[in-house]
Amino acid sequence: MPKTLYVAEFSVWAAATELAVLELGYPKGKVMLKTVNLVEGENFEPAFLNVNPNGTVPTLEVDGKVYPTTAEITAYLVQHAPVKVKVGTPAIIEAVHDERYDPNFSMLVARDHAELAAKAAGLQGSFLAARQVALEKYAADPATAAFHAFYQPRLKGNAGLLALFKREVPAEVQADWFSKSRAHWASVRSAVFEVYAALLPASGFIGGEIPGEDDFHMIAWFTRIAWIVGARSGADGLAAFESAYGAPVPEAVAAYWKNWVARASWKKVYAVTLH
Repeated sequence: MPKTLYVAEFSVWAAATELAVLELGYPKGKVMLKTVNLVEGENFEPAFLNVNPNGTVPTLEVDGKVYPTTAEITAYLVQHAPVKVKVGTPAIIEAVHDERYDPNFSMLVARDHAELAAKAAGLQGSFLAARQVALEKYAADPATAAFHAFYQPRLKGNAGLLALFKREVPAEVQADWFSKSRAHWASVRSAVFEVYAALLPASGFIGGEIPGEDDFHMIAWFTRIAWIVGARSGADGLAAFESAYGAPVPEAVAAYWKNWVARASWKKVYAVTLH
């Protein structure tokens, strides 16, 4: 019976699971990809919340059982794969998903007024505005009353972010966001140059000659950060890192990036845009 993998465009962690499906040799039709439109709030629809009460992608559904997190999904895919690869190391996977280096927060950071204005006028501002419309629609619908406990905190949290990006908040709130953003930027830099760099081999992949379970998580994170710092293709990723951080990335990171962007799976998942 086909497995249904719910993914979304521009989702950093959905990309990790899509890479896994391709690398693990699943025959066509064995894993059906179903795209959830996050911009239009399809992950807030009752039909999706009945599958994954967290309202997040990726989500994997197999014979009525749901795997709601990236770690659970990749573990399942590796365990049942036609192509056998190195099983992941929990400490590495946990490190990649550490909140200090959260790639979704990275997309929203604004270290000063200029960066905030640029992101407000770009993808981030559009996404927050559309998300608010969707949340307000579902929260006000009597037919979705069973999910109101899910909607309310997200409605409030997104409204606060939207107000920040529209610069409708006090100066001290903006200043606090700039401070948090600068701290996060420093944490991500430490991940690129120290924390994650130390986890990478001098050549090949964490999984050996071919990517293993850890690698699906790791490259999805690096690709999202590369996009945030200005890369628009695999070819300009390393230059974007150097421009953003003022120094070439460690040799292990550079080798790892080059190995991944040459693979057919990476090229397919990121064919339209890095994310």
